[in-house]
Amino acid sequence: MWSSFWRSRDRFSLDELRYFIDQLQKVQIVNNVNKDFVIEALRSISELITYGDQHDSNYFEFFMERQVMGEFVRILKVSRTVSISRQLLQTMSIMIQNLKSEHAIYYMFSNEHINFLITYAFDFRNEELLSYYISFLRAISAKLDKNTISLFVKTQNEEVVSFPLYVEAIRFAFHEENMIRTAVRALTLNVYHVGDEFVNRFVVKAPHADYFSSLLTFFRKQCIDLNGLVSETLKNPDSDTTTAILAAVDEIEDDLYYISDVISAGIPDVGRLITDNILQLLILPLLLPSLQLDAANDIQIGAITSLYLLCCILCIVKIKDLANTIAAALFCPPEAFVADYETQLNGYVPEIQQPENENVIEVNGCSKQIMRSLSSSSQAHPENIISKGVSHSTLRDALLSYITAGDDLQVLGSLSMLATLLQTKELDEIMLDALGILPQRKQHKKLLLQALVGEDSREDQLFSLGSSSIRDEFNCELDGYLQALKEQYGVVCSSLEAGTSPLAHRFQVLNALVSLFCRSNISPETLWVGGWLFRQLLPYSVAEFNSQHLKLLKDSYKNCTCALLEETRGTWPDLLVTILHDEWKRCKRAMEASSPQKEPKCILFPLEKPSADDVLPSESSIIAGERMCKVVKVFVLLHQLHIFSLGRALPDQPPACLPSDIPENSRARTAGLDASGPKLGTELTLVDAVPCRIAFERGKERYFCFLATSVGSSGWIILAEELPLKKNYGIIRIVAPLAGSNPTIDETHSRWLHLRIRPSTIPVLDPAKSIAHGKAKTKALVDGRWTLAFRDDESCKSALSMIIEEIDLQSSEVKRRLKPLLNLEGDTDVPVTSLHPLNLEGDTDVPVTSLHPSEASSSTQIPSDSS
Repeated sequence: MWSSFWRSRDRFSLDELRYFIDQLQKVQIVNNVNKDFVIEALRSISELITYGDQHDSNYFEFFMERQVMGEFVRILKVSRTVSISRQLLQTMSIMIQNLKSEHAIYYMFSNEHINFLITYAFDFRNEELLSYYISFLRAISAKLDKNTISLFVKTQNEEVVSFPLYVEAIRFAFHEENMIRTAVRALTLNVYHVGDEFVNRFVVKAPHADYFSSLLTFFRKQCIDLNGLVSETLKNPDSDTTTAILAAVDEIEDDLYYISDVISAGIPDVGRLITDNILQLLILPLLLPSLQLDAANDIQIGAITSLYLLCCILCIVKIKDLANTIAAALFCPPEAFVADYETQLNGYVPEIQQPENENVIEVNGCSKQIMRSLSSSSQAHPENIISKGVSHSTLRDALLSYITAGDDLQVLGSLSMLATLLQTKELDEIMLDALGILPQRKQHKKLLLQALVGEDSREDQLFSLGSSSIRDEFNCELDGYLQALKEQYGVVCSSLEAGTSPLAHRFQVLNALVSLFCRSNISPETLWVGGWLFRQLLPYSVAEFNSQHLKLLKDSYKNCTCALLEETRGTWPDLLVTILHDEWKRCKRAMEASSPQKEPKCILFPLEKPSADDVLPSESSIIAGERMCKVVKVFVLLHQLHIFSLGRALPDQPPACLPSDIPENSRARTAGLDASGPKLGTELTLVDAVPCRIAFERGKERYFCFLATSVGSSGWIILAEELPLKKNYGIIRIVAPLAGSNPTIDETHSRWLHLRIRPSTIPVLDPAKSIAHGKAKTKALVDGRWTLAFRDDESCKSALSMIIEEIDLQSSEVKRRLKPLLNLEGDTDVPVTSLHPLNLEGDTDVPVTSLHPSEASSSTQIPSDSS
C-alpha cells in the first residue's frame, strides 16, 4: 500500500479514484497508525467526485458501483478518533454542496446512509466537530425540494412521523455560538420554503411547535440582556457599553428578520403561533407595562428599551394581527396586564423630571404659560383634550406624557413609537385614527371615499371628523379590537367613553407636539423628529387647525427669533448665515423624508454631548458656537413648521439678502481690502492703524500696527508690519477673527488691551471632529489670549473703539441679510447685548504652531510696561 505513493499518478483521474476507494475498503480499523492516510483518502475522494461531476459522469458511476457511501459509514463505525469524524462530515458537506447533477444528488439522498450520519451519536463535546456536523446538515437542506425532502422523512397514515434532519438541527437552535445558531436558522428556512404540505403540518404540531415558543423565549432573554446594558449606560453615561449595545442590537434585529423570514414562508398557523408567543411571552407581560410613567422598579425591561423593541417588532415582523393588537393594547390601563409570569429581574426605568411649575414651560429662556393657553383652547373646542391634563389612565396617554414632560430619550422614544405606528402598513386605518396619527393624505382619502359612497355627503360634512356617524363607526370598530384583546389574551380593557371621536385623539397628539416645540431642554435632533410627525398630521384646512396651536407655534417662533438675533451680536455672527442655509436644507430633507431621520436604536444611547462640555469653561467660544448651532436648528424647524401650517410650499433656500458692497468710507476700503478679506503677506494701507507691541513667545516682543476691519458679515483683527521704505503701508503678518474677541482694557495697566482669539470654525461643523455617542474623537480646541500694549491710553481706547465699531457694522450686516427670513420691520425691537467684554484673567499655555490665529489659537506674554 505504501509503495504506491512513490509512483507517478494523474491527480484527477478515474484510476486515482479507484486507487483511493480500493485502499479505503482494505481498512479494517482506524487507529493512530493509519488515520492520516484515511483522512487523505476521504479528502481526495470528495475532490475527485466534485471534479467528475463537472467533467466526466463515469466518476460518479464508479462511486455508485463501489457503494462508497456504505464504506463511509463503515469507516465511521470502526474509527475511534474525532479527526476521522470531522473529515467524514467535511467530505460529505463538500460533495453535497458542489454536486450539480440532480441524478447524483438523488442517489446521495436516496439511501439510509445520510440519515444514519444525521442521527449518529457524535461526541459534540468537541466544538469543532459540532461545527462540521451543523455545516453538513445545512448543506443537505440547501438541496431540498419537493422531490428530495421525502427521502428524509418517514410517514404513517399520510402524516410525517419522523424528520431527523429538522429535529436534530433544532436541538442546537439556541447554542451559545452565533455561527451555529445562524446555520440552524438557515436550515429551518430551507425546510420551510420547500412548501411541502405534510412537512408543514409536522413542524407546527406538538412537540415540534415548541421550537417557536423556545425561539421567542430566547429572544425574550436577549431583550432583557439588552435592557441591562442600556440601564447601565443610563445610570453611568461614561461607561463604555456602546460596542456591547450595538452588538446586542444587531443580534436582536437579526432574530426579528429571521422571524419575519419564517412567516414569509407561508406555513399555515406559523404566523398565529409567532403572534401568540411574542405577545404572551414578551409584549403583554414585559414591554407594554413598562411604558407607564410610574412603572415599578422590578419591571424587567425599562421604558426606553421597550419603546425601541416595539418599534423594531412593528418595523420588521409584518403580521397584521400583531400590529393591530399592539395598537389596541395602548388603549388599556397598565393594570390590565396581569404580571403572572416568572420572577422579575431588577431593571432601571428612567424617571420623568417634572418641572417645578407644571403650568410653565421654558421656551428658549422665555417663560411661556402654554398649558394655561391650551386650557382656554379646550373651552372653545370641547373635543380638544389637553395632553398635559389627561390622566395617565392608558398607555397611549403615557406616550403623550413622555412627549410633554419626559427627558430627551423618552421624548425620542415616544416619537419613534408613534412614527413607527404611522408607517406600519399592516395597521388598520381605524387604529391609526384611534391613536390620533392618521396621516393627512390617508385622512383626506378616507373622507372623500365616505362622500362618494353617500356617507356625510353634504358639503359641510365632507371634512368634518366629528360627525355622529363617523364617531359611531369609530367607537364600534375600536371596541371590536378591544374585545378581541380580552377574548384572545385575557387583557381586560373598558370601552372608550361614549361620544369619543377621532378628532379628540388627533388634538391630543397635536397638543403634545405643540407643547414639545415650546420646550428648551430637548435636543434639536429630537425636535426634528417631532417636526416630521407634526407635518404628517397637519390638516388640510387652517380652519381645522386649532388657532391656539398656531398662536403657540408663533410665540415659540418669536422667542426663538429673539435668540437668533442675539447671536448676530454673539461670538460667531460671521458663520451664522452659512450655518442657517446649511441647516435649512438639512431640515427640509428631514421634514420631507419618507421616515424620521433618527433610527429607533438611537434612543438606546445617551445624548451626544457637545465636544467641549467637560473640558472647556462655559464662556468658551466653542460652547457658544455649539449653542448657536442648536438655536439655528430650532429656529429653522419652527420657521418651516410655520410655513407648513399655512399651507405654503417650502422653498429650497431660506429667503435672505445678498451681501452688500463695501462702502467707500469703510476701513476695509481705506486699507485696500476687497470682498475676499485680508491675506497673509499682502500689502495694505495703514491710515487707521494703531501701533502696538505683542509677545507670542516669552521675552520676544514684536512691533505691529493694529487694525480692526469688517467686510460684509466677516470681520478681522489684523497685525501688520510697517514698511520702512513706504510710509503708511505695511505687510499683513497675522489675522484673527473679529467676532468674539471680547476686547477689554486691563484694570491695572490702561495701555493694555486684552483680546480673546477664537478658532476660525466651530468643531461641531467639522465631520472629522464629530462625536461618537458622547465621546470626542479629537482634542477640543481652546481660545487664545492676546494682550496688546499701546503707546498711551488714547491709543488703547482708540483700538477698543475701532473693534466695537467694526463689530457693530458686522452685526448690522448679518441682521440685514437675515431680515427677509425674520420678517423684521423697522420698528422691531432687537435685543441689545452689552459689548462690555468679559474680564479674562490668566493666560492659557497653548503650543504655537502657526502665527495665523485662525489656524492655531495662541496665548501671548504680557509685554513689558516700558514705552
